[in-house]
Amino acid sequence: MTIARALFLALLLLLTSGSAAKSLPRIAIIIDDLGYRFDAGQRAIDLPGPISFAVLPGTPRASALAMRAHEQGKEVLLHLPLQARSNDPVQEPLGINLDMSRGEFRDTFELALTSVPYAIGVNSHRGSLLTQHPGHMQWLMEEIQARENLFFIDSYTTHRSVAMRLAREVGVDARKRDVFLDPDRAPETVVREFERMKKLADQRGSIIVIGHPYAATLELLERELPKLAAEGYELVTISELLP
Repeated sequence: MTIARALFLALLLLLTSGSAAKSLPRIAIIIDDLGYRFDAGQRAIDLPGPISFAVLPGTPRASALAMRAHEQGKEVLLHLPLQARSNDPVQEPLGINLDMSRGEFRDTFELALTSVPYAIGVNSHRGSLLTQHPGHMQWLMEEIQARENLFFIDSYTTHRSVAMRLAREVGVDARKRDVFLDPDRAPETVVREFERMKKLADQRGSIIVIGHPYAATLELLERELPKLAAEGYELVTISELLP
């Protein structure tokens, strides 16, 4: 075999192996806001594939739905309410606010985590105000870091969020949301954002998507999730996309 022939075969092998090793775009989907309605929560948990579920602490069905999700092999997150900019009259139980002392913060976080069994991570609910405040976000990251194997997902409700920076500084595994499937509940919005999800996955290689147990969202996911593999996408658990 000539040297030129050997080099050609080596290059061909390298190119072929690189192509074979190239992974499909990966998509992790979290369904937020479980805890109030059992029927909607159970319908979400029944979605096909490794969907993850974020449960609001202290809500009437929090524990039951977290246990159901775990029993069905799905990952569970604590969907921790953080103070928003707007004065929303609806206040979630066990929320974190800026006027809390360090001790109140720690105790509220502990109660919230205890109320959602099998939680392997934390993601933020609202939080457009609190996620901008380095002091309180450092407290949150310290609470997460103190508990083995917890990670953080920033729902990213404001571009001013300092969550990712504080997570890196404290040493917490973290990522932020790339797409909201349902910024409103209109079916055409969900369809549009689902298509945008696929385009972003192609561009970035892996993305995190958040939806809610709305009728339009669940209907679309029930219909479209079984098609993702044939379309060239890999649906993965949220923990698979952590650093």
